[in-house]
Amino acid sequence: MLLVAFIDKTGTGLWATALPLYFTQVTAMTLAQVGLLIGLSGAIGIAGAPLAGRLADRFPVTRILICAQLLRAAALLALLTTHDFTLLLLYSAIGALPDRASNVLTKLYAARVAGPRRVRYQAFNRTVSNLGWAVGGLGAAAALALATTTAYQTLLIANALSYAVIAALTLRCAEPPSPSRIATGSTTSPAAPATPTPPTKPSSPWRDRPFLLFTATEAVLYLDDAILQVGMPLWIVHATDAPLGLAPLLLVLNSLLVVLFQVPLARFGATPTAARTLLTPLACLFLTGCLAMAASAAGDRWTAVAALTTAAVALTFAEMIHATASWELSVALAPTVAQGAYLGVHGLAASTQRSAGPLLVTAVIAAGPLAWPLLGAGFAATCLAQRRLVRRRLPHPPLSVPPVTVSEHQ
Repeated sequence: MLLVAFIDKTGTGLWATALPLYFTQVTAMTLAQVGLLIGLSGAIGIAGAPLAGRLADRFPVTRILICAQLLRAAALLALLTTHDFTLLLLYSAIGALPDRASNVLTKLYAARVAGPRRVRYQAFNRTVSNLGWAVGGLGAAAALALATTTAYQTLLIANALSYAVIAALTLRCAEPPSPSRIATGSTTSPAAPATPTPPTKPSSPWRDRPFLLFTATEAVLYLDDAILQVGMPLWIVHATDAPLGLAPLLLVLNSLLVVLFQVPLARFGATPTAARTLLTPLACLFLTGCLAMAASAAGDRWTAVAALTTAAVALTFAEMIHATASWELSVALAPTVAQGAYLGVHGLAASTQRSAGPLLVTAVIAAGPLAWPLLGAGFAATCLAQRRLVRRRLPHPPLSVPPVTVSEHQ
């Protein structure tokens, strides 16, 4: 599954940069049409996360994941067949659903297979994913230098092929035991416990108000992605004296730091209580990053470079610590018999941020330097609110998947 993650992100890295250029240069869309297409398809794709989680409580997660990967490939290849805006929007929306679903499904697979070692697994997963992004980005840069229709189409096809490859690799992964299917007596997996769990009616995350509030706070904390990917390049251009070439260098720095530190940091969030404790330093990192963003507009060229680098480092460490805490807390707060449904709802946080995050960040940029400290204070308040929110649930140890060794799945 780590190899699957690497190939998946390599393919995505190839296509992500070329996507808007393909629509403008090959299909002759206007910038407004491209923005509308990406926004609407992303909004529709939000439904993919809870849908995948619900299905994963009823059917083998590996089979659903394979279907999602193949649907991603088919929807992407369909873009080659037309230049009609309506059809391109339809195919993009269809592709967005399994794209969001696959994130939840891979997380659920890890939670079931890695058991108590799930935080360390997630750290390795993020590391190889960032390596994949870097490799894909380098390949895209080489292809985009040609700036031809063939180059754009080649990147699209390469990404579609990566989905087909990971679907084939997923076939080789054994199906982990599903607590919900064990509880209902519907699993026949040889890896299931010898004594089935007594039938239990699965809980619904939609009626679990504390979990919904937790998910809402998560949507706020995922905004570091929008700041790094969208906000920082725009802020450099419109509000600072820093060189334009600094933006891609800071993104490279972000990936490098994740590769170097994500796994070592994982040990600080290996339990639900430890993950909750991480929310305090997370608040400090968010506040530091936002204050540095504001400071970057107040000085000369080199002051701006130093402040922006500080912001990038602080927000990258915030990203890594939040990934560790979010992973552990979301699994710990989910009842075992409805794990898929709960993680699917939790997946709405990242999906919502992808759609709404860029809008919020651009609004902050438009408001000027004073808006960054306010955003930082909002981050800090959200971290502290989440810390208090989850405290009420963590004293009752959540049911967990029995530890499963790698050898049991060979």
